[in-house]
Amino acid sequence: MSQTITTAIENGIFLITINRPEKLNALNRVVIEELAEAVYQVHTNEEIKAAVITGAGPKAFVAGADISEFTQLDSEGGKKLSKKGQDEVFDRIENCPKPFVAAVNGFALGGGCELAMACHFRVASSNAKFGQPEVNLGLIPGYGGTQRLTQLIGKGKAMELMMTGALIDAEEAYRLGLVNYITEPDNLLSKVQELLGTILAKAPLAIGKIVEMVNLAAIGDPDGLEKEIEAFGELFNTEDMKEGATAFLEKRKPVFTGK
Repeated sequence: MSQTITTAIENGIFLITINRPEKLNALNRVVIEELAEAVYQVHTNEEIKAAVITGAGPKAFVAGADISEFTQLDSEGGKKLSKKGQDEVFDRIENCPKPFVAAVNGFALGGGCELAMACHFRVASSNAKFGQPEVNLGLIPGYGGTQRLTQLIGKGKAMELMMTGALIDAEEAYRLGLVNYITEPDNLLSKVQELLGTILAKAPLAIGKIVEMVNLAAIGDPDGLEKEIEAFGELFNTEDMKEGATAFLEKRKPVFTGK
C-alpha cells in the first residue's frame, strides 16, 4: 500500500498525486520509490494511455527534496541519490512513449521543478512558483535540472535562475517557455484533461515517436535527422498510418488502435 502517493485511472488517464501536503509534498526516498513504481505502471499497463503528476493540497506541487535526508550523505551517497532518481523516475518519465503532463499547483522548487520539467509539458495554476534554489544549500540540481532547464528556457536565463536561486511566478514561467498553459487553480486538472483528450485521439505510435525524436533534438543528437527518417519510414508499416490516410481520404475521423 502506498504511503506517499495516490493513483487513479479514468478514461485511460493515470493520475499520480504526491500526497504529503503537510511536508509540501517534498521528495524523500519513499516518494522516489513509489513514483518509480507508478511510472513503471504507466510504461507497462496497456489500460493507461497517458499520465498526469500533481501534488496534494493547494500550496505545493513538490516544494523540493526532503533536506533532512541530506545531512548524513557523503559524495558517494549524493551520487547514488541523484542516479537513482534520474534512472528510475525522471528519465523514464521523459522517455515514456505515452504523454506525461505535470499539473503544477503551487510551489515547484528544486526536485519539484525537475519533476515537472521531466514531463512532456506543464500546465500551471496561477499560484504556481518555480525555482532551482539548490545553490542556497551549497548544491546544484541533481535530478536533471541543469540540463532540462537549459533546454527549456535557454542558457543565459537558466544560469541566472540556478546561480541566484530565485523563484519565478507562473506568468514569468509561461513567458520563458517553462510552462505551456496557465489556468485558475480550480481549472487545472480539467485543462490537463482537455489537452490529453485531444492528444489521445491521435495515433499512439506516432505520439511515442514524437517523444523520442523531440528528446533527441533537445540533447542535440547529431544523428537526429537520420533517426527521424528511420522513424518516419517505420510508421508506414503501422495499421494506424493506413487508418489515418484512409480516414483523411474518406473525410472522416480516424479510429486509431496503436497497431
